[in-house]
Amino acid sequence: MEMNYSDDELVKLLPGFTHGYANVNDVDLHFVKGGAGTPLVLVPGWPETWWAYHKVMHLLAKHHEVIVVDLRGMGGSGKPLEGYDKRNMARDLFELVKVMGYHQVAIGGHDIGAHVAFSFAANYPAFASNLILLDTPHPDESMYRLPMLPIPGAAYVYPWWLAFNQIKQLPEQLLEGRMSIVIDWIFNQLLQNKDAVTDFDRAVYAAAYNSADAIRASNAWYQAFTQDIADSRTYAKLTMPVLGVGGSGYALLQHVLPAVATTYSLEKFDDAGHFILAEKPDETARCIAQFLGSV
Repeated sequence: MEMNYSDDELVKLLPGFTHGYANVNDVDLHFVKGGAGTPLVLVPGWPETWWAYHKVMHLLAKHHEVIVVDLRGMGGSGKPLEGYDKRNMARDLFELVKVMGYHQVAIGGHDIGAHVAFSFAANYPAFASNLILLDTPHPDESMYRLPMLPIPGAAYVYPWWLAFNQIKQLPEQLLEGRMSIVIDWIFNQLLQNKDAVTDFDRAVYAAAYNSADAIRASNAWYQAFTQDIADSRTYAKLTMPVLGVGGSGYALLQHVLPAVATTYSLEKFDDAGHFILAEKPDETARCIAQFLGSV
């Protein structure tokens, strides 16, 4: 029997949560919402969707109204041809926050979602009470120094996909209907516990990224990095409390946060890779809850 990986079916697996859509900043954004308390907006990254937070949502919903948003170009959200610089994607979230009637939110993100969450805090500081960066800082000048070839003996996974995703048209020609190949490779390389992202999870993400439009749109997040880096030069130092939680990305957060935030704290998971929401859900939720003062 063919599995149904639609948002309608996935939300049924999370009691207390519902999902919906809002048209903001000329794009339809899909979101999943549940819980009660102060609002907490969470944003996933590549190659995932809102489902990346499914292990932590019920934990955080005990003290917060949790809103997990599929970014422009992701999952159930619209996939327009333009608008993928992180400043504009932060505006998507800003408009969503206003439509939902919030005057201030805590915001957190992982991977590309961390880029957008940071940009939200930088561009709309009055609306961001707290910022949470999960394993990833905002793009900056250091990205221009990423190696073109793997460095012999270096203890890191060579990030070839950052370059591959810069290319227009070719990736969707190669990968339409076959994104599971890339998704499996990414998880197998960037997880310490390969089983933390299950076969079901991987199938959810493959279904979300298999179309040509989904590949084009998600690659546009990467193609906007040059603009994101230019925008980063214009941002003032953040004044709201910032939390960085890292597995394999901890050292980068530790290096970057002192330069971009006046008040920050760091948490490190030694036995986790990049996808800490999957590998360390209880610990990640606890870090977030403690940071927000909800426990």
